[in-house]
Amino acid sequence: MKERLVDGLYGLGWSAVKTLPEPAAKALGRSIADVAWRQRGKGVLRLEANLSRVVPGADEQRLRELSRAGMRSYLRYWMESFRLPAWSKDRIRGGFDPQDVHYLTGGLAAGGGVILALPHMGNYDLAGAWVTTKLETPFTTVAERLKPETLYDRFVAYREGLGMEVLPHTGGSAFGTLARRLRAGGLVCLVADRDLSASGVEVDFFGEKTRMPAGPAILAQQTGALLLPVTLWYDESPVMQGRVHPPIDVPAEGDRAYRTGVMTQALADAYASGIADHPEDWHMLQRLWLADLPPRPGPDGSGTEQA
Repeated sequence: MKERLVDGLYGLGWSAVKTLPEPAAKALGRSIADVAWRQRGKGVLRLEANLSRVVPGADEQRLRELSRAGMRSYLRYWMESFRLPAWSKDRIRGGFDPQDVHYLTGGLAAGGGVILALPHMGNYDLAGAWVTTKLETPFTTVAERLKPETLYDRFVAYREGLGMEVLPHTGGSAFGTLARRLRAGGLVCLVADRDLSASGVEVDFFGEKTRMPAGPAILAQQTGALLLPVTLWYDESPVMQGRVHPPIDVPAEGDRAYRTGVMTQALADAYASGIADHPEDWHMLQRLWLADLPPRPGPDGSGTEQA
């Protein structure tokens, strides 16, 4: 029953919000964000706990201000996403203004494949629609398989409608498909600041340990594709901002595990630089750092490992 309700609410959002005038949609998103923020639910409290690592030394009032701005940014993402299918191509082209796009266009022109790796910042669906529309470049991405299945199908149809090829995160075949796309000179985009598996790479992130997905680094090593971090943020204008960071090179020495660790740490450092500059646009309402996660059973069943 709860899953059907969630699916119905998302369906209502996609069918109703996209028909609203833009000022009305923005006002609605801000109102919903403020109500959620005042209720002090688990997501808001977790967001503040995460932001306390990003902005060390921030007092309670500062964290409250950041979490309120963060919820408004998060709801802006949703309002924009609900409306994206109704945006004209010109609106999409003008809705995003990234810096240093030459890293991406140059990598695509070289023909060796490109991986864009992003944290949960800004609106990566808008950034993806900009790539398929402005650069006229299709790409492949991976989506977490949501419940109910009908909700997952909605997200897949929505993103495919924006020009993306969407693969399920589970099932085991996604990695091989991504590698084939890259070897053919294609583009792959991955949101990669939160590990959804049991095989993430441990990194230092704002002074504490967490795990991030190994996939971007391993794909770059196996296919020779260019690995580019990307960060996104909003300012007061209706245009989302972003930056394509310099490429992350594959280390010349060490085994695959070592190279993967070095490259994933470099991704984490690039994410941290963007998040530190725009903490309110990092939409991390889940537990991330190892200190906040429940123990994972160790090899002897002792529960000493963490996931």
